[in-house]
Amino acid sequence: VQLQACGGGLVQAGGSLRLSCAASGRTFSSYVMGWFRQAPGKEREFVAAISGSGGSTYYADSVKGRATISRDSAKNTVYLQMKSLKPEDTAVYYCASGRLLGPYRPGYDYWGQGTLVTVSS
Repeated sequence: VQLQACGGGLVQAGGSLRLSCAASGRTFSSYVMGWFRQAPGKEREFVAAISGSGGSTYYADSVKGRATISRDSAKNTVYLQMKSLKPEDTAVYYCASGRLLGPYRPGYDYWGQGTLVTVSS
């Protein structure tokens, strides 16, 4: 299983961006997809997750209302759209694949390599 995340970069506070994660090696629609992030010196934290069907989503309180997770089964890709970005959103963002919808990290068994998002003030 491979997860390839991209879309990070430098953005000003208040701006927006969209992260993508292309998955291969397992039946995409059968698995939950999630996004986590890790800021320098901090533990990896949950951001958002979406069920295999796309019908259910779950967000961390810190991004609720600012983030939208979606998936395209035809492209085996999951997206994280974020708006109203804040400097505290600066982190390496990781996509993950698993079976348990939600913030529980052991529920995800495959992880991408991460993409850096830097939000300047």
